[in-house]
Amino acid sequence: MPIHDISAQRLFVESPLQAGASITCSKDQAHYLLNVLRAHDGDTLLVFNGHDGEWRATIQVAGKRACCIMVQEQVRGQHAGPDIHLLFAPLKRARLDYMVQKATELGVARLRPVLTQHTVPDRVNTERMRANVIEAAEQCGILYVPDISDPVRLGKVLQDWETGRTLIFCDEGAAISNPVASLSTLESQSPVAILIGPEGGFSCDERAQLNSHAFVHTISLGPRVIRADTAATAALALINATIGDWR
Repeated sequence: MPIHDISAQRLFVESPLQAGASITCSKDQAHYLLNVLRAHDGDTLLVFNGHDGEWRATIQVAGKRACCIMVQEQVRGQHAGPDIHLLFAPLKRARLDYMVQKATELGVARLRPVLTQHTVPDRVNTERMRANVIEAAEQCGILYVPDISDPVRLGKVLQDWETGRTLIFCDEGAAISNPVASLSTLESQSPVAILIGPEGGFSCDERAQLNSHAFVHTISLGPRVIRADTAATAALALINATIGDWR
């Protein structure tokens, strides 16, 4: 079985998956399958729930607006992606949508909005983030979806930091300008988190606070100033290529 059958439609479901299980589609799922995809009774698709692997299933139409899914056989066993958290200052809607989608494609395990002194949006629509995460996972073939945390102030995040997880702080003022050289000093495949700041950058106080912690590892993202959503994508690519699962 190929890593991902790009010709097959995929659907994320919340229900447990096992052979013979019948899953009633939600109103939105039924609309997507019957009206957007124009699916017919007996058509096949792949389903996953982030825990039980990927399964082949058939659609059973139960009227113009309702259908269910009959689970048949597992085609891929469950596996976990890299243990990477992405911490980011909330962005405006379009850029946040883009960043969440790309972070999902690049394998993050958790998305954690962090409120900083220069954060502009003070609210985060976590339901919209969840929808973007699921859509990205369906389209790119991964078998898990990132967890989504509620927004937390930076100081609280640092105060409650998880023991054993390195926080990679992306800062244009980093002492080592080569991020690859800097990341090569970290242990491969170890639990990490990436911190991306707001469009206005981190304050001097925040930089000092971050650099005072032993679990913080500061890196540069190169000589150019890049937007926060681009920075997240660049940082995730660097992590995957140096100490993540691209090696």
